Amino acid sequence: MQLPERMRYIETAGAGGPDVLRLATAPLPQPKADEVLIRVQAAGVNRPDVLQRQGVYPPPPTASPILGLEVAGEVAAAGEAVTGFKPGDRVCALTNGGGYAEYCAVPAPQSLPWPAGYDAIQAAALPETYFTVWANLFQAGRLGRGESVLVHGGTSGIGVTAIQLAREFGARVYATAGSQPKCDACERLGAAAAINYRQADFAERVRDLTGGQGVNVVLDIVGAPYTMRNLACLAMDGRLIQVGTMHGAKVEAFDLTAVMRRRAILTGSTMRPRTTAEKGRIAQALLETVWPVLEAGRCSPVIHQVFPLAEGAAAHRLMEQSAHIGKIILKVASEPG
Repeated sequence: MQLPERMRYIETAGAGGPDVLRLATAPLPQPKADEVLIRVQAAGVNRPDVLQRQGVYPPPPTASPILGLEVAGEVAAAGEAVTGFKPGDRVCALTNGGGYAEYCAVPAPQSLPWPAGYDAIQAAALPETYFTVWANLFQAGRLGRGESVLVHGGTSGIGVTAIQLAREFGARVYATAGSQPKCDACERLGAAAAINYRQADFAERVRDLTGGQGVNVVLDIVGAPYTMRNLACLAMDGRLIQVGTMHGAKVEAFDLTAVMRRRAILTGSTMRPRTTAEKGRIAQALLETVWPVLEAGRCSPVIHQVFPLAEGAAAHRLMEQSAHIGKIILKVASEPG
């Protein structure tokens, strides 16, 4: 494949609102020995991208400053140490940055083949949420068959993925959302019940729905305002998993006795600082355990809207409105014939 010298990408012209995003050109990234260079066909838009654009979530020093944490496309070149992929392979990947571009260099262990039957738009919607949900809900949170889980933000990318995977692997799922249409969507995805947090206290509803027992796991993206109510939702030996702090990270009036009474475990993580080896192990677990489920059609990403690459600012405005159900995707290039 003859590679061009330059590529289009979305530049962030300083920290600020969506209007700081603009189309620009730059030389192609050069893949390192353990990396693949992906000709990007589609890229996912995620909440961390918004935070990075705002200047409050800077990329690691060794990462690309370009936004974009997940892509799907075709391998254009591979570093000399790469053995699992070759030019022409269709892959989706959890990037370390650089996804809002026509080409992106990604560590090969963080790349996965497209599930059978998927196109670029669907494949680009997978990495960020599936890596995050698998690592936190199933590995750290140890959600098991026959257990129950409360998923906050049930129609977010994380929420949609968590509901479907928890249902698929035998858990009873409850979810929160901010409108009746969003609650209905959660139930269509497999939630046993969805709670409109604008109309009801979710902690009281969870206790009612579980006969006072509570849930085994809470997966939260909201943060500080929910913490004490999240603990109130937990059954004995329950696990509170924090994967976001959209409405604050510092909890006031935290009562440790709520943890002690339930023998609760509080944990959480971010994906970006993990090593390539750690992300590679998550990728392998997804390939072995989750990819067959996707290929069987029992779970699938929900695509809310697709924007051309040049309309990255519009995609960010939609993300900030929180009116979407599922994933927002940038279409970067057409699929090869």
